[in-house]
Amino acid sequence: MSSVADESFGNIRTVKAFANEAEEIDKFTAFNDKVFEKAKVKAIWYGFFVFFIQVMLYGSMSLIILIAGDLYKQRKIELGTITSFLFYMVLLMFNFAIMGNVFAQVMTIFGASDKIVQMMKYEPTVNSQGGEKPEEGLIESNIELRDVKFNYPSKKEVQVLKGVSIQVDNKEKRVVALVGQSGCGKSSIISMIERFYDTVEGEVLYNGKNIKELDPRWYHE
Repeated sequence: MSSVADESFGNIRTVKAFANEAEEIDKFTAFNDKVFEKAKVKAIWYGFFVFFIQVMLYGSMSLIILIAGDLYKQRKIELGTITSFLFYMVLLMFNFAIMGNVFAQVMTIFGASDKIVQMMKYEPTVNSQGGEKPEEGLIESNIELRDVKFNYPSKKEVQVLKGVSIQVDNKEKRVVALVGQSGCGKSSIISMIERFYDTVEGEVLYNGKNIKELDPRWYHE
């Protein structure tokens, strides 16, 4: 929900330019309704839980006072003993309540740490370190896309690049224009060159060397 609002306000000029306010409001409302429904269910269950706890707490105290009063009438117990027992019971219940809160916080930490461990163990398909560092300078740099085919990981059924071959160098082809309609793969070609994605088929070459074999940090520098 917050991301929808952030995108809308962050691109307010675009939203205003295309008179898209109503659509953005509807989008935010839909997400807001989902959050509200989840919160309502949580509130109902929390209400039942608190009601049960309160009934058990004060019900048990009332029962203890009733039994203790009867025992006091029979001279089997003293008033100070009853008071001490009630104080001890209240202290014990507060400690259990604190333990319950601590346990909930610990479970939250476990949940968060599990996601962190997953991120730490995640191995990206594009290596972020290692590889060759050629000694030649950038003067004779040559970038070549050779029969590159590509599908975005999130949309594998849509082929963005279908065998593209382009070459750029500092001698004959210093300037190459990427022209085409939206979605034809212009930004995807730049992403291939920057190696934010790897090709599905074909090669991206730097000075005749496949960039998959180069050290990414050295290559980006």
